Formats: sequence, C-alpha cells, structure tokens
Amino acid sequence: QVQLVESGGGLVQAGGSLRLSCAASRTISLYNMGWFRQAPGKEREFVAAMSYSGVNIYYADSAKGRFTISRDNAKNTVYLEMNSLKPEDTAVFYCAASVSRVRVPQTPSGYGYWGQGTQVTVSS
Repeated sequence: QVQLVESGGGLVQAGGSLRLSCAASRTISLYNMGWFRQAPGKEREFVAAMSYSGVNIYYADSAKGRFTISRDNAKNTVYLEMNSLKPEDTAVFYCAASVSRVRVPQTPSGYGYWGQGTQVTVSS
C-alpha cells in the first residue's frame, strides 16, 4: 500500500506556470504514476502518466506540449510541470499509483491509490 500527498496547487493567471508535486510513502519505482484532474460538474480525466520503469510516458491531448510529468526516485516524488495554463485547466488535480505490469492505465479505474488532490485555479 502507498500513500500519496499532492502539493503545489494555487491561483495563477492565464499563461502562467505551476509545478505540482506528489510525495509517495514508498518507492515510486514500484508503481505506474498518473496525474488526473476533475473540474466541477465533470468526470475525472486523465492528464499524464509514467510507467514504473520511467521509460514510457503518456499525455492527454490537452496536456501535450504544455505539461511535463517527471519523477525523482531519491525523493519518491512525482511532478507535473504545467506551463501556458488556461482557464479551462482549472480543476482539482490528483496523483495516482497503479501496480499494473501489463500497461500504464489512462483511466481512473486503472489506479488503486489516490492522493487527496490539490486545487489549481487559472484566472483569465
């Protein structure tokens, strides 16, 4: 079992940047790590994911070219660097962990462990 704690959310103007962090209680090399977001009244949606090996990385179309997922194994921490933020990026962002060795999930149902979320608000 792993506990995840997100941080780094906040209020930023459109065009600005934020870096989210997800600190894990166990070594992240055991898990595929994903970032999801959920806006008010909408379903939780995939943003980015990285395989447990760190080799395979996936992004939602909305994140490509603007967001970067990375990790620091020594700190057991995964990051989501977000640039060129838009008002439509406003959401609660969640970090998640998956133990799958078959694939890197890109849906919430593929992840068994979740953080509490961190709010990102982008003003126009």
